[in-house]
Amino acid sequence: MYDVVGVRFKKAGKIYYFDPGDLPIQKDDFVIVETVRGVEYGRAVIARKQVEEHDVVLPLKKVVRIADHKDRMIVEENKHAAKEAYDVCNEKVIEHQLDMKLVDVEYTFDRNKIIFYFTADGRVDFRELVKDLAAIFRTRIELRQIGVRDEAKMLGGIGPCGRMLCCSTFLGDFDPVSIKMAKDQNLSLNPTKISGLCGRLMCCLKYENDEYETAKEQLPDLGERIGTPHGVGKVVGLNILERVLQVELLDQERVLEYTLDEIKEGAFSIQSTD
Repeated sequence: MYDVVGVRFKKAGKIYYFDPGDLPIQKDDFVIVETVRGVEYGRAVIARKQVEEHDVVLPLKKVVRIADHKDRMIVEENKHAAKEAYDVCNEKVIEHQLDMKLVDVEYTFDRNKIIFYFTADGRVDFRELVKDLAAIFRTRIELRQIGVRDEAKMLGGIGPCGRMLCCSTFLGDFDPVSIKMAKDQNLSLNPTKISGLCGRLMCCLKYENDEYETAKEQLPDLGERIGTPHGVGKVVGLNILERVLQVELLDQERVLEYTLDEIKEGAFSIQSTD
């Protein structure tokens, strides 16, 4: 077992485990840690706890110290410097006529590196751009190409539901989303209805997907014949979440609703379709 604290470096970023050592780190404390990118400033979003070896990436790096007011001032200075670097880089992108869109700029806490995030439709030859940026800022330069979902996560915005984007507020990782999820939930397959600001399928299609899959395993298919308290009928409608079936009684030419529990309690076996 390992003692760890969970640290997040961005509002909705991934959570990484670090060794707290003897430091009295509490949830929501800001800490300084050593990462593969260098010294970083983050928030402890998970208080000290013990985890199994397979849940951590070894060797486990230690928390350097709990951040103080001076560290917070450095972070604010870095944010201000990053805005200036964004403007400079944008000018250089236009100057070199590169087919890329600059999304965000980030300084590492110790200013040993500047990371420029951008989107592009294909590969971009930015070697000359890197040379210019290195000459201006005199530090390590990294240009990182990101996808449209990552762009939406960084920039934020308001989704079709009227709330702030899930990816920019609480989603640490992107789960795979497929058009089958929209079909299973009987949603309109119009791309404008099921796509987010990024142009990809909305992340929230995943939220209820497991419940729909479980319900579909329990419920008969549309068109299937089943036994009901009032005789044999054909399933003509399904309310998946409430487990309600609309059944057309074959010998009475009327449609009645039954809950899944009513069907099960009556032990009315599902019959094969003609």
